[in-house]
Amino acid sequence: MKLDSMKGRLLGLVAWLAVSFTAAAFGGMASARAGDFYLLLVRPPWAPPAWVFAPAWTLLYFLMGVAAWLVWREGGFRGARTGLSLFLIQLAVNALWTWLFFVWRVGAVAFGEILILWVLILCTIVAFWRVRPMAGVLLLPYLAWVSFASALTYAVWQGNPGLLS
Repeated sequence: MKLDSMKGRLLGLVAWLAVSFTAAAFGGMASARAGDFYLLLVRPPWAPPAWVFAPAWTLLYFLMGVAAWLVWREGGFRGARTGLSLFLIQLAVNALWTWLFFVWRVGAVAFGEILILWVLILCTIVAFWRVRPMAGVLLLPYLAWVSFASALTYAVWQGNPGLLS
């Protein structure tokens, strides 16, 4: 492997990780004070403690960035336009959820939005799988977590009519 291509691949990895963690940072701005609000909410007994979310999401955003990079490596953005476009759209929808739930406190909208996110993730997995199966596999934990988060969003929204509209 040539040094230039290795350098280009490394820069590509850094770029896709940066894209993923930029979405994380945008969502993180909304959740900076979410811990206190989360503790006020009536949560189902199966809800994880607040401290679980940061490490779980850090791992998921890392896996997302690597998955996008693997697809990008196969032919650049032009060669995987559909999958990478879906990836970017679902990242934006992902970051929006935190604002909807923790800042604007619109539980019904947050629940509807996370269902849309789930569909977008599934479409991204399929598109990634067609280009590079391992990239699709790397997004499966994300789909599983968002499946769980969807159920949690619904349960918390329903259990807190005074705090979440």
